Amino acid sequence: MILWGRYITCVSKNRKTTKMADIEQELGQLEALCKQLYETSDGIQRAEAEKALVNFVNSADCLTKCQLLLERGSSAYAQLLAASSLTKLVSRNAQALPLEQRIDIKNYVLNYLASRPKLPSFVRQALVQLFARTTKLGWFDNQKTVWVFRDVMVDAGKFLQVR
Repeated sequence: MILWGRYITCVSKNRKTTKMADIEQELGQLEALCKQLYETSDGIQRAEAEKALVNFVNSADCLTKCQLLLERGSSAYAQLLAASSLTKLVSRNAQALPLEQRIDIKNYVLNYLASRPKLPSFVRQALVQLFARTTKLGWFDNQKTVWVFRDVMVDAGKFLQVR
């Protein structure tokens, strides 16, 4: 389920299937690039992977693909890429992202952490950093006179109850 991405579905079933196949292929390529970046000993391959991943972070559909990587990615490195890319995106464009989208990201991250207790520590740390960054940058944002990012203890309490 895509909560906060701008995913365009096609009208035609065939086109939608093709679009999903393209996305799955792209996710596989991103996972392969992550593996190259973190596991290869060849400096040239690592540099090429890093360049491609920098382009990913700056792409228009980074937000949607990060969520898909978190949901469907099979490697911890892909999850790390998604979390760190989202942190960069939120940090760079905090006010460019609508308030609802930032709230959805915060809630999604907490739910993701709660539903996956066996995440590698480096992925968990990157997701906690994303939560903290989103909270910090949204501290003064309110919605209908409610400070939506200031209930950190309540939000964390819900997270701990689920665990």
